[in-house]
Amino acid sequence: MAVTLLASIVFTIMGYIISPTIIRLMGATGDLAELGNIYLRITFLDMPFMFLFFNINSMMNAQGDTITPTVLSGISAIINVILDPIFIFTFDMGIAGAAWATLISRAILAVVGFMMLFSEKNKIRPNFRGFKFNGEIIKEIVTVGLPSTIGQSGASLGFIVLNGFIGSYGTATIAAYAMVNRITSLVMQPAMGLGSALTAIVGQNMGANQIDRVKEAFHKALKLTIIIGSVGCILLIVFDNPIINFFMQSKDDPSVIELSLTYLFYISLSMPLMGIFSVLQGLFQGSGNTKYSMAMEVGRLWFVRLPMILIFKHLTNWGSSGIWFSMSFSNLIVCLYGYWIYRGNGWQKRVIKLDDECQGEGTLGIVE
Repeated sequence: MAVTLLASIVFTIMGYIISPTIIRLMGATGDLAELGNIYLRITFLDMPFMFLFFNINSMMNAQGDTITPTVLSGISAIINVILDPIFIFTFDMGIAGAAWATLISRAILAVVGFMMLFSEKNKIRPNFRGFKFNGEIIKEIVTVGLPSTIGQSGASLGFIVLNGFIGSYGTATIAAYAMVNRITSLVMQPAMGLGSALTAIVGQNMGANQIDRVKEAFHKALKLTIIIGSVGCILLIVFDNPIINFFMQSKDDPSVIELSLTYLFYISLSMPLMGIFSVLQGLFQGSGNTKYSMAMEVGRLWFVRLPMILIFKHLTNWGSSGIWFSMSFSNLIVCLYGYWIYRGNGWQKRVIKLDDECQGEGTLGIVE
C-alpha cells in the first residue's frame, strides 16, 4: 500500500505537468486541446484514490470477498452519475465539472474501502505502527507486479494502434466496433468474473501447497467458461438481427448495421476462447507467474492481431472483415499458447518465498 501510494503521487505530479504534451501528441488542437487538458489534469489528481482502491480490491479479492468491491464500485458509479449534471450544468463547470464528479466519486470509494479494511469483518487488517520499508518485500512485489504492468500497458498501447487501424476504414466501422464490443462485454462478464475469482483460489492453494486443488479449480473454471461462451455464441448468432437493432441508436445507417452483423458473427465464434483467455490469466496471476499473463496480453495484440490486420489490409480485399477475423484468430492462438504453458507446468514454480526473514522487523504488521 505504501509503495502504491508513493507511485500514485509521482504519477500524479508527472501527469499534471506533462498533460499538455500528452494532449498535443494525441493530435488535439484548439478547443479540443484546451478542454482535453482541463479534463486530463483533474483526472490525474484522482490517481492516489484510484491506486488505493486497487490495493483494497486486491486484498478483499484475495480473501475471497469479490462482492464488497463490486458493491462499492457500483455505488461510486451512481454517485458519479448524480454529480455529473450538478457540476456540469447547475454549477456551470462544463468539462471540469465532469472531471471533478469522477474525482469525488473515486475519493469516496477509496475512503470507504479503506475504512472497511479496519472493520472486524475483514480478516486481514493492516497495522502501520512502526512501519518501515522492507527491501525483500518490495523486490517480491516488483517481481510479481512488473510483468503484469508491462502486459497491461502493452495491451493498452496495442488497442490504441488497433483503434487507429479500425478508424482507417471509416466512421461506420468505428461505430460497429464500439457497439458490438458493448454487447460482447455484457455476455463475457460471467467468464471474466470466474477468471478473477480463480486468481484468489489459485493463490490460496498455491500457498498451501495444494497443487491438485489448483488444477481442479482451473479445470472447473475452464469448463464453466467454455459452456458460458458457447451458449453466448449460439445466442448471439441466432438472434443477431434483433440484438443489433435493439442496441442501435441510429437505425438509418444500414452500413453500420451490416458491419455490426459481420463483426458480431466473427467475435461470437471466439466467445469461448475469450473465456479461456480470462481463466488462463487468472491461473498465471494467482500463481504469481505474471510473466506468462504478460506474454499472452502483449503477444495477442503485437505479435498476432496487429500483423494479421496489416497483412489483410495491404495484401487482400477483405476490408474490415480482415480486422474481425484477425481479432478472433488471435484469441485462438493465444489460448493455444496459454494451454501449452499450462501443460508444461512452469507456472507451478514459486515466485514468492516465505521465510523468517520476510516476517521480521520492517514488515507490515497483520492483525488476525
